[in-house]
Amino acid sequence: MDIETLKREFLEYTEITKGRSVKTIQNYDHYLSRFIEFGKLKSSREITEEKVTEFRLWLNRQEGTGGPLKRRTQNYYLIALRAFLKFLARRGIPSMPPDRIELAKIPERSLDLITPTELNRLLTAPEMSVGKGHSSTDRNAQAKKLRDKAILELLFSTGLRVSELCALDADIDLSRDELSVRGKGEKIRVVFLSPEAKRAVLAYLKGRTDMEEALFVSYGRGSKVPRRLTPRSVQLLVKFYAAKAGITKKVTPHVVRHSFATDLLENGADLRSVQALLGHASIQTTQIYTHVTDKHLLNVHRAFHGKQRKS
Repeated sequence: MDIETLKREFLEYTEITKGRSVKTIQNYDHYLSRFIEFGKLKSSREITEEKVTEFRLWLNRQEGTGGPLKRRTQNYYLIALRAFLKFLARRGIPSMPPDRIELAKIPERSLDLITPTELNRLLTAPEMSVGKGHSSTDRNAQAKKLRDKAILELLFSTGLRVSELCALDADIDLSRDELSVRGKGEKIRVVFLSPEAKRAVLAYLKGRTDMEEALFVSYGRGSKVPRRLTPRSVQLLVKFYAAKAGITKKVTPHVVRHSFATDLLENGADLRSVQALLGHASIQTTQIYTHVTDKHLLNVHRAFHGKQRKS
C-alpha cells in the first residue's frame, strides 16, 4: 500500500476512532505531508532513522516567524510522525519503530500572566460601555457587551479552553453551579461556575431574542442571523478588552486560563485538583504552574533558615 493511502487511513482513524479535533487532523496532515515530500517517500518501508535525522536537520535550519523554527514547533512534526508510526505498527505494516523517535529537549515554558489587578480590570471592561439605547443597533451593542462580560467571567471561572467555550450550547442547566464539557480527546470533565460567572451568563441569556443553539453567538455587521462564535472571534474580543483595560501585555483566552490555574494554586489548591479542572491528561503539563507556590517556599525559608546563627 502506498504511503499516501496509509496517511489518509491514519488521519481517518485519528479523527473517528481517537476522536481528535478537525484542527488536529489538519495539523497532522500538514506535518506528515512535509515529511513525505521532503523524503520523496513512496512506501512506509522508506521511513528510516536516516531519513528522520535528515528531516530534523532540515527543520532545524528553517526560518519561522521571527527567526529559526522553534524546537517546540519542530517537535510537533515528530509527534505527528510518531503517532503515524504507532498506527502502522498496530496494523503490522513494516516501518521504523515509533519508539526510535526522541523529541528535542526544549526549555521550560514561561507563562504569560497578568496581575490580579489587571485581571479585574479585564473582567469589568465590558461593563464600562454597555449602552442604554432603544434602536436595534443599540440593542445589539448592549447584547454584545452582555455576551462579552459572560465570556470573560466564564473563562476565568472555569479555565475552559477557547474551543471548549465556543462549543457550549445555550440549553445549559444554570440551576446548578457546574457544567459538563467535552475537552481534548472527547474526554468529559466538570467545571464550576462562580457567582459572578453565573450572574453574567444569566443576564446575557435573558437579553437574547434569537433561537440559535449556541451559547455564544456573533452580532456581526450585516448579518441578520446570529451564528456560533468562533475561537478566533473570542481571541479578538479578549484582545480588545485588554487594550480597553489599559493592559499592555499580550492577553489571550489562554492567558485567562493561566490566571484561573494560578489563582487556585496561590490560594492553596493542590496540583492534582488543578490538573483535573484544566482537563490535562498529564500532571507534567500542569507542573508549569508550580512556580506560583514560590510564596510558600519563601515563608518556609524565613521560618526555618539560619536559626542557629548568632546575632
